Amino acid sequence: MIVDVKDWDVDKVDDGVIKIVEEVQLRKYGKFLEGYCNQLKGIEHALDENLDDVWKYQLDPVSLMLLPKEKTTLLDLISTDNRVLNKIISVLAVLCCEVEDLCSEAKRKFFPALLFYGEGEFSERDALQDGEAHICIGRMIPFMQELSCFVNHIYGVVKNIVHQLSALYTSGKNGVPVIIDVTDVHFQIVYKHLGSLLTILVTLDEIIDAQEALREHWTQYKRMLVSIHHNSSKLGFVTEKLRPFEKLIGKLEKQLLGGGIFQECVEQNFDDGKNFVSKNSAFAEEFLLNIRNQFSVVESKLGEANDEFDARLKLPDICCLFVLHFHLFRSADKKFFKALWDTHKKVPAVPLISNILWFPDLFLSRRLHVLARNIERKAQEAVKLSRQTYLMQRNQNLSKDVQNYYVQTLTWMIEMDSCLKDTGKLLDDLNRKCSLLLQGLRLAWNISHTVKTMMSLHIVLSKPMTKTCVLALCRMIEMLKGIERTYHRHTVVISESLTHIMQHLGYLALTIINIGKKRLVSDKKYSERRLDVLSALVLAEKSLNGPGTKERRLTSYLAMALGVQMNSFRDEEVANFAGIMKKLDFICDLKEKIKEACDCSFMYWHHVVFPTYIADVYESGVDVHRIQYMIFALHDCIEPILACRHESSSVALVQAFQKETFLTIKKHLLDPLCKDIETELRLHCHYHLQLDDRNPFKIGRKDFSHFLNLSSIRLFDRIINVKAYVEHYLDKIFYNLTTVALHDWKTYGEMRSLAKHKYTLTTVEAHLPSQTLEQGLDVLEIMRNIHLFVSNYLYNLNNQIFVERSSSNKHLNTINIRHIANSIRTHGIGVMNTTVNFVYQFLRKKFQIFSQFLYDEHIKSRLIKDFRYFKENKVQNGQKYPFDRAEKFHRGIRKLGLTNDGQSYLDQFRLLISQIGNAMGFVRMIRSGGIHCCSNAIRFIPDLDDIITFTDLCEDEKLATETISGAVKLDSVISNLSKNFSEGTEYFKLLVDAFAPAFQDPKNGHMKNFFIIVPALTINFVEQSISSKEKLSRKNKVGAAFTDDGFAMGVAYILKLLNLYQDFDSLHWFQSVQEKYSKDRIDAHKQKTAAVGKEDRKLLETMNLTNRRLEVYQQEFDLLNYSLSSARIFFRADLSAEEEKDEKNATA
Repeated sequence: MIVDVKDWDVDKVDDGVIKIVEEVQLRKYGKFLEGYCNQLKGIEHALDENLDDVWKYQLDPVSLMLLPKEKTTLLDLISTDNRVLNKIISVLAVLCCEVEDLCSEAKRKFFPALLFYGEGEFSERDALQDGEAHICIGRMIPFMQELSCFVNHIYGVVKNIVHQLSALYTSGKNGVPVIIDVTDVHFQIVYKHLGSLLTILVTLDEIIDAQEALREHWTQYKRMLVSIHHNSSKLGFVTEKLRPFEKLIGKLEKQLLGGGIFQECVEQNFDDGKNFVSKNSAFAEEFLLNIRNQFSVVESKLGEANDEFDARLKLPDICCLFVLHFHLFRSADKKFFKALWDTHKKVPAVPLISNILWFPDLFLSRRLHVLARNIERKAQEAVKLSRQTYLMQRNQNLSKDVQNYYVQTLTWMIEMDSCLKDTGKLLDDLNRKCSLLLQGLRLAWNISHTVKTMMSLHIVLSKPMTKTCVLALCRMIEMLKGIERTYHRHTVVISESLTHIMQHLGYLALTIINIGKKRLVSDKKYSERRLDVLSALVLAEKSLNGPGTKERRLTSYLAMALGVQMNSFRDEEVANFAGIMKKLDFICDLKEKIKEACDCSFMYWHHVVFPTYIADVYESGVDVHRIQYMIFALHDCIEPILACRHESSSVALVQAFQKETFLTIKKHLLDPLCKDIETELRLHCHYHLQLDDRNPFKIGRKDFSHFLNLSSIRLFDRIINVKAYVEHYLDKIFYNLTTVALHDWKTYGEMRSLAKHKYTLTTVEAHLPSQTLEQGLDVLEIMRNIHLFVSNYLYNLNNQIFVERSSSNKHLNTINIRHIANSIRTHGIGVMNTTVNFVYQFLRKKFQIFSQFLYDEHIKSRLIKDFRYFKENKVQNGQKYPFDRAEKFHRGIRKLGLTNDGQSYLDQFRLLISQIGNAMGFVRMIRSGGIHCCSNAIRFIPDLDDIITFTDLCEDEKLATETISGAVKLDSVISNLSKNFSEGTEYFKLLVDAFAPAFQDPKNGHMKNFFIIVPALTINFVEQSISSKEKLSRKNKVGAAFTDDGFAMGVAYILKLLNLYQDFDSLHWFQSVQEKYSKDRIDAHKQKTAAVGKEDRKLLETMNLTNRRLEVYQQEFDLLNYSLSSARIFFRADLSAEEEKDEKNATA
């Protein structure tokens, strides 16, 4: 057929093909773009997550230090043309900086070491062991020496500040020159620093006063020194070398442990011959004026509602300054003293540090008891009652206060998230951000004061906290850490804004300085005082033109103290400048202030509330994520704990605290959660059963998903993943319970699947063998009860199976190779060696009984007699042991006596040998089961003769160290499996080698005649075997059995141990048996033929029964012969002991 192609429209065909191709390409390109976009989004998302992880509060791998720094020294900064002014400002600035360093050192080094003295392992015991207290004090003595030097240094700094101020404020009388005109000049900042330094000494006194353990241990240490002093000759001490140390101990005790650190400071002699401070009335007035000014500022801010920042922490500073003023000048304003005394009505207690409270009334009455006499006794007693009343009222209003704080905190957090973004209005943005940052700090201070005061007051007043109070205070602690976390979360935005805020505040301050400067310059009158003021303003201006370091701000404070003279500023301008500088202080030191305000290290002393809190979090199941904040609060305890000095290692103290905290979480959260989830899964799987009502609307049921979705908890240096913990618990429970009851594997499989579906819990498959109806006993159970197993089970040599001897159930348990392989797979290949060791111990006990039986005089004499008979008559008997002789031996043993159940000694001896054989059969089955297990495990390896090593492949590819380590372990596992599969372990040979030397020892010669008793044993065995098989067809099947090859295994094993195979073969016993029954059958046949001729039916029936009985006996003997021959193969019966020894030497 010819096709005409002219009619084809080729162009249309091409266009259609091209169109299809274009569509295909466009679809491919679209898919490519879509995949590329998804890839880019994934990269962007990954980068965003990584950036977010950098600022994760739990880990915090990177932190920003927002504190401004510069290398300019104070001398370089304080540089004007007025040298006198330079010297004054420099001296005061250096002293204030020294005070700040001393305060920082005390809080960082000395306070924690004193607070945590006595904490540790022995703090949990009722009494110390001998020498522990002495060791602790011995470690503390260098620290106490450092503390003494530190206190002395503070004394010197306080004295220097007082002298410097006294030199400035002088009337010029008595020939004392006036350095500079300080009329209307108030160095308020210097007095603030002096007050904070004195408070450090008060805090030391309060801490040591609260440390009863330290004082008690110190007394014990002194007694030890006295004992050493009296017994120096015995102990080998030189008394002269001990005396300086005793003086040092006494000096430290007097200075530090007597509670007079602060008192000694204020009572030191400030009139040293050059400076007569106590006579300086101008300085006395200035001193008191500054105290009044500070108090007027602080008093207005004290209280619960309008308390601002750390105002109440300034109250101890003011009281300390007032006490110093009294001791300096011996004069005091009683009205002002009463005003200080009355502050307890607003602030009953001030938390100094951790759990240490400072009470203004107690402090003033103790330090100024002369003035305290003017206070009525009723008023003093009413103070104690007022504290209890205050605590009771606060407890009543605590829930309301917590709710108010909670609303304020959440509102502030929302504003922080929404209002920190720039709107384009620069000044408004800066003012709003500054206000927000300070608002959070103010809120943190108020919450912190409330929590510390309430918790410590309960302890001081010995008032127990109710659960409601505990939970309310814990909620406030959560708010504290929530505020700190909010600052941390916005670190990047805050760091970008802080510099602009500082510049803005600096600009506002400079604007005010310029106004005063212009006002001063406009007055053309010249005077030295005007020049000093102008120089001070220039210095203040210079200080604020730069980074907001502490030195620059301190210099500006000191300069402005001189610059506000001569009406250069209006009152509102001075107030505005003070407010701006205060904001600048908080903004510049924002991170330090936040850390101080949100510090929860006091929780170490109140961690008894932690179990109650954790238990409530679990019981309520609401807002479970807040547990993170409480853990963050406990993290604050680490830094002060590490500063302790009485322990050999402070890290051990941290670890003990971590362990205690984790055990609390585990006990009250993790363990109940695991058990409840397990119960929930179990009840759900058994819902088809008649259970209690599970309606969630009628009974309260928890939603465990909130706990499982909780992000990882960082507890010090460990991470707690709640979901992973529950998964591990379920893995362990499912595996262990399935191991105990393998028939429940399906139930736990359903629970595992339900956990995945309901709670997204990913558990590991147990890979345990599923139990069938004929699972039988476990290897471990058999091993532990080997003596019962060999008695209650019968061994079948050919099928390699154990059958239960008897049972009250309708069926008998069996154990075969597959069951043993499953057990080995469950417990590991190592269980094989352990099992053989148990069998070895069992055989040792049985062989002792075996030896005792053969050593018995009745048995031994009969064996010797029969052996002599065989030797003397073996030619006449055709080298065969006569059957009638063995039968006579069998009957003779019965004459020695029977047991209660009708068994002879030979029956018991046969059972003993059967048990030994059963044990050997079990060992054989263990080896076969191990090989079966290994074959199943190694079946996925392509070629056992050429196994590839993964270690070499990984090293060639230069993979990671962890991957190479995994490859090494994999190669080790494969090699072990291959070795076990190809070679196995010759356990029979090991058990022969273990017992053969003892059996063949000349001392045990009485066992050499064992082979003579074997014929009698076989007769006994055959009779018992026939009797057991006949019972199978009876209704009462007690004692029924169809196999018992343990006897053959036991005989073969013992003959091998005694090297009696050739001796036993020399008896030609089974040939003798065959001849005997052949002869009996011939005789029976003759009698049967005669009976047929006589037509005697009864005699014929008797002959038939006799023939059948003879055939049965012959068959049983043949089966025993075959079993014994098979069993001998396992022990290499073809070789004698000498031949085996020669073979070993040849192999070696």
